[in-house]
Amino acid sequence: MKTTSCTLLIGLIALTCSCLAQDKLGAAPVDFDKPQTNIPHGKIDTLSYPSAVVGKDRKALVYTPPGFSANKKYPVLYLLHGIGGDEKEWFVNGQPHIILDNLYAEGKIEPMLVVLPNGRAMEDDRAIGNVFDSVKVQAFARFEQDLLQDLIPFIEQNYPVYTDREHRALAGLSMGGGQSLNFGLGNLESFAWIGGFSSAPNTKTPEELVPDAAYAKSKLKLLWISCGDEDRLITFSRRLHDYLKKHQVPHLYYVESGGHDFNVWKNDLYWFSQKIFK
Repeated sequence: MKTTSCTLLIGLIALTCSCLAQDKLGAAPVDFDKPQTNIPHGKIDTLSYPSAVVGKDRKALVYTPPGFSANKKYPVLYLLHGIGGDEKEWFVNGQPHIILDNLYAEGKIEPMLVVLPNGRAMEDDRAIGNVFDSVKVQAFARFEQDLLQDLIPFIEQNYPVYTDREHRALAGLSMGGGQSLNFGLGNLESFAWIGGFSSAPNTKTPEELVPDAAYAKSKLKLLWISCGDEDRLITFSRRLHDYLKKHQVPHLYYVESGGHDFNVWKNDLYWFSQKIFK
């Protein structure tokens, strides 16, 4: 009886330490986002897909890894931008293709496709004018249906990718971080790997995001929550972390040095990409 009780106690302590504590990842190496000429490179292209939700063709970027082959199957990461961006925001400011190429060269990540969509699901989806206009903000919520009903099926019909939830990840920065938590946790039958980088006020309350802790535990492969320690939006990440900790839902909570900017988000992508599809 004493042995059984001790074993249970050790198991409980291990669960708490491994799943609920803030993760100490630190900063990526200084050259993690610098182009390397002597390594294989992936490709990043623009695609156009028909959106029944919006009623027009929409654009996205897609990154295919070094050595991409139509004869292999790949998992997919859908990577979302912020309220002032579009499908090119990550490409221009974060250069994920460089970060991922370098990680592939070091053998640190699994081969994957990365899709960079426009998360503003409306007819004129350009990041112009007042990006905080209520109609445009609502378009970010509407993107959930565009993603699930139009973009994901298009990718799965036109690229050699796996179609099950365990080979599908969703992550994003700021407004896109809120979208990733809202859409991912709201559709756990579609996503097993979810990441919110500096998630914005569009993030639903923890009670809405995780109404059934047991169900979330059974479905999640990774729930990542991160934010810069100088970011005023950290309250949204912290409240979710506190709720998940209270309800014993495994997750990774990463508070890093920095504010609300791409120095933080590139660092997030560096670490998050190494943890998915493994």
